[in-house]
Amino acid sequence: MEGEAKFRMSPMGYNKNDVNSYIEQISEEYQNKIKEKDDELLKLRNQNKELKTQAEEAAKKTYSNEEDRAKIADVLIKAQSTAETIIEEAKDTALEEKRKIEEAIEKDREKLVDLKAELKKFKESVADTLKLFQSELSGYVKDDE
Repeated sequence: MEGEAKFRMSPMGYNKNDVNSYIEQISEEYQNKIKEKDDELLKLRNQNKELKTQAEEAAKKTYSNEEDRAKIADVLIKAQSTAETIIEEAKDTALEEKRKIEEAIEKDREKLVDLKAELKKFKESVADTLKLFQSELSGYVKDDE
């Protein structure tokens, strides 16, 4: 969302295509952010799998040495803990981004309500002006008769 949305006017209010396009844009941005977080989560899971695979290979090579196996187990536990921490942080970040996007959407909805109220007042003002104009024209027509 780079700035305020600007909608063209149509005879019945805001241009539906503009409003729909804006909503689609917001939705697309939201979906893109979720996809980015999902991609990041997948990448972290793949990294976790790679770390597990590497640790398992190291365990096979040093199986005969009990001390080495204990070290490898410790590395696996730390890697798992680190991966879980990273995943949790990614989830928290994604949720925070989602919350911010939802807040922005809500603000935009509030702006839309305000704009609709302003539009209603404008329509009423235009209607009053037209009535006054029509009244004045009627007065000119009666004067000419």
